[in-house]
Amino acid sequence: LKLNLQIGSKVRNLKVGDRVAIEPGVPCRYCEFCKTGRYHLCPDIVFCATPPVHGNLVRYYKHAADFCYKLPDHVSMEEGALLEPLSVGVHACRRGKVTAGDHVLVLGAGPIGLMILLTAKAMGASKVLITDVLQSRLDFAKKMGADSTLLVKPDSNEAELVKKVHELLGNHPDVSLDACGVSATTRLSLLVSSFVIK
Repeated sequence: LKLNLQIGSKVRNLKVGDRVAIEPGVPCRYCEFCKTGRYHLCPDIVFCATPPVHGNLVRYYKHAADFCYKLPDHVSMEEGALLEPLSVGVHACRRGKVTAGDHVLVLGAGPIGLMILLTAKAMGASKVLITDVLQSRLDFAKKMGADSTLLVKPDSNEAELVKKVHELLGNHPDVSLDACGVSATTRLSLLVSSFVIK
């Protein structure tokens, strides 16, 4: 989220002083993926948080104008800062095909997990269970609308976790969305799932 201080001579969609949210990955724009609208798969995409760029938590940062989005006046800077993680939550729920009435398991109650929770509820999920290793995160997830939470301790019994997930959701989850990306959460999502999971 940046305030524009300088604009390139060919930029027409922004002006100096505009508040913008950025899409952190800038693709080549010329490969087959870019030309078909799947630029997030571009093999030459450059993210602002990975080499050769080392983040944008700096006083001044230059970014491609077509990957900057002007914030409406009614959107605060704090709200604008949540657009990128929210987009991850929306993408996850779309990929998971979350629909009205679904029972959704979200593994991980960090920022991305919370955005998945909010998106799943907005898409009509009737039950959302969220797991995490930190009780404080689960308490916050409950305040954000989680129907139930499950604390996963390092010494948790796998079979007991599976049983507890089924108990809290009333059955197998219709959709499992992993916001952690570690082997333990991937394994748990597979163990709790039925053969007809989306």
